Amino acid sequence: MFRQLAVLVFFTATASVAVARPGKFGIQPLVNEVSIYQNYFDDRHSAGQTIQLIAINSIKVLTDFKIELTADFNRKLTPGCDSDYYMEIGLVKQVHKRISLNFQRIYGTFVPNEANQVGIRFSF
Repeated sequence: MFRQLAVLVFFTATASVAVARPGKFGIQPLVNEVSIYQNYFDDRHSAGQTIQLIAINSIKVLTDFKIELTADFNRKLTPGCDSDYYMEIGLVKQVHKRISLNFQRIYGTFVPNEANQVGIRFSF
């Protein structure tokens, strides 16, 4: 899990640096956030901690698309586990003003195997 966290932090930091979008190639950061949470159950007992990474960057490689990364790394949230994680890495291509095609790859301790999602996104 540490390796995945290190890769995600590097990706987020690197994507934040690139701001230019010249000609046929470029990167424009849209959202790059790191959040840290203290979790509580409804009865106010501690439910551990979470670090959440969100990176959404517009990429241009001959055409425009977005790369989206969402990752939650938890400590002492799931009973019986010291740590767990959930990550989604996605590629989004806008095909109309409010419609995009979306491909996502899911990793995590919450899912038994890595999974692929292919779908259509409608933006309000």
